[in-house]
Amino acid sequence: MPREILTVAEMTAADRAAVERGTPATTLMERAGRAVAEAVRERFSPRPTVIWCGPGDNGGDGYVIARHLRRRGWPVRVEGLSAPATPSARWAAGRWRGETAPLSPEPTPADLYIDCLFGAGLSRPLEGDAARLARALQGRAAKIVAVDLPSGVAGDTGRPLGEAAFAASLTVTFHRRKLAHALAEGRAACGEVVVVDIGLAPVAAKLCENTPALWAARFPWPQADAHKHMRGRLMVVGGEALHTGAARLAARGGLRIGAGVVTLLSPPSALAINAAHLEAIMLAPLESELELEAAAEAADAVVIGPAAGVGEATQRNLFALARTGAALVVDADALTSFRHDPEALFSALDRDDVLTPHPGEFERIFPGLLAASPERVTAAREAARRAGGIVVLKGSDTVIAAPDGRAAVSLNGAPWLATAGSGDVLAGFVAGLIAQGMESFEAACAGVWIHAEAAAAHGPGLIAEDLPGLAPAVLAGLYAQR
Repeated sequence: MPREILTVAEMTAADRAAVERGTPATTLMERAGRAVAEAVRERFSPRPTVIWCGPGDNGGDGYVIARHLRRRGWPVRVEGLSAPATPSARWAAGRWRGETAPLSPEPTPADLYIDCLFGAGLSRPLEGDAARLARALQGRAAKIVAVDLPSGVAGDTGRPLGEAAFAASLTVTFHRRKLAHALAEGRAACGEVVVVDIGLAPVAAKLCENTPALWAARFPWPQADAHKHMRGRLMVVGGEALHTGAARLAARGGLRIGAGVVTLLSPPSALAINAAHLEAIMLAPLESELELEAAAEAADAVVIGPAAGVGEATQRNLFALARTGAALVVDADALTSFRHDPEALFSALDRDDVLTPHPGEFERIFPGLLAASPERVTAAREAARRAGGIVVLKGSDTVIAAPDGRAAVSLNGAPWLATAGSGDVLAGFVAGLIAQGMESFEAACAGVWIHAEAAAAHGPGLIAEDLPGLAPAVLAGLYAQR
């Protein structure tokens, strides 16, 4: 099943619903603390440990963790920011029989620290001794485990709430990831994120982790009687003779991801150059938008943008494609061509069309939206609503959003993708899956995930030309698990 990503309010509602159905809050706290203790024991040998406990239920979890670690022979010291203030936290503190002291604003010497000061629900900056401790730890190589979320990090954005916030090498959270665990800034503060089950019921949410569980059941694998025309017809609009590589990357990406027939259309001056670099990809001349419209009538999906040229010609080509039945993947130059009139672009799009901007391109067609939004998911969702199509906001935490509010965040982003041309291959991956009949939102999610997995498999030294050739191994792994 797809794993939802929850807001703080949704997680609070899930906790409340469990209590209302008859599970005592103390039972949930005991499960949570025991699960964290187990996660710690799996990763660390027994060592002097300090657990920082806040006054709320996050602090209560800390007292449970302390008790379970001490039972296993760990030397544990609890430091409390203040007296427990909730019934469950008081219950947990009452069962702790070990060493307890006030929170020290300077880290007490230890080999491991467990941060149970505040969880994801904190809505104000750290202050007092908690803030002083966070500042004292900045730049130190202390091993810190955060419970739910590093204290001082906002649960719905992943950003620090003030000038002081904790950072962890391991974060153990409950039931589902929150936004802070999925977005890049929060992930950097969390380190490794482990999600543990404490017996809560599923929550209806439109935001999910982008993993194969979200789309693998509908991946367009060919049947035994398949032939190339059954596997989809993809076209890519190319640029002038000196700007041909990006379109070829997109075309190769579409072919490798499984599209049965891929055609690269380009001005006549570029045909010979493209022919010198391509084999299985077909070539066709493109001299006017009317020729493009006629050719695209036979296509299931079309990529327009990679090195297509910025200007009126690309605008006219996009409008011509919009008059056909092909789904469009709009990238790069095709996005920038509409920077002075984004509404004209949006008016031409259907709900199965996909925009694939990086943040700079996103700003050109959705000016001010990213800066005005609390985080990238909100921005991508609003962009999809305005555009009336799928939006892929690229980055280390790529967000895929649909006009109906569905959204997914990719957690497998690879730094090796920060290289020229990688986005062109992604456009080809997405369009190739759409050409094979995959629904556009799921095709975008699958393309993004496969793209990142291919990059991770290669690692350092990756260039965009490598990516199409890396896709088959990723596809083979998916096929074996179907």
